Amino acid sequence: MSSSVFFRTVVCGFIATFVMAMVAFLQGSIGLPVIDVGHILTESFNHVHASEPYHIIFGNLAFNIIGVGLALIWVVYLQKRIPGNWLIQGIIFGVIISIIGGLVVSPVVSQAAGESFGIFYSETWIPGKLIIAGLLMHIVYGTVLTQSLKIAGVDGVNG
Repeated sequence: MSSSVFFRTVVCGFIATFVMAMVAFLQGSIGLPVIDVGHILTESFNHVHASEPYHIIFGNLAFNIIGVGLALIWVVYLQKRIPGNWLIQGIIFGVIISIIGGLVVSPVVSQAAGESFGIFYSETWIPGKLIIAGLLMHIVYGTVLTQSLKIAGVDGVNG
């Protein structure tokens, strides 16, 4: 991967993560739960301490680093392997992220924060709404990422 492709991918990852965060906050206006990933990560960081040494900045920083990491994973491993145009690829990537998030990431992170969301949010009082909210967030992330990468001229990594 050239440095140009790397930096363009990082910028696209930040853009997609920002848009996903805005969707996560605004989806409360359509009756879905507001999902503040930065806050959830901050709480999981602070759970093991007697005080709260980590500020919300650390949770949001981790959230953005994860978003950039997912963009890099897309470009290096998946962009050339998943068929379709940018829209179809973005939807597929968003669904993949949402499934992995509901099956593995959310249960682990919530347990680390002292709560238990369960697999696909089954231990919450609104699992259906959380699944839809997570799916919406991640599809927006995927489509914004793939469109941003298209505009930036990033076409995956060969080899």
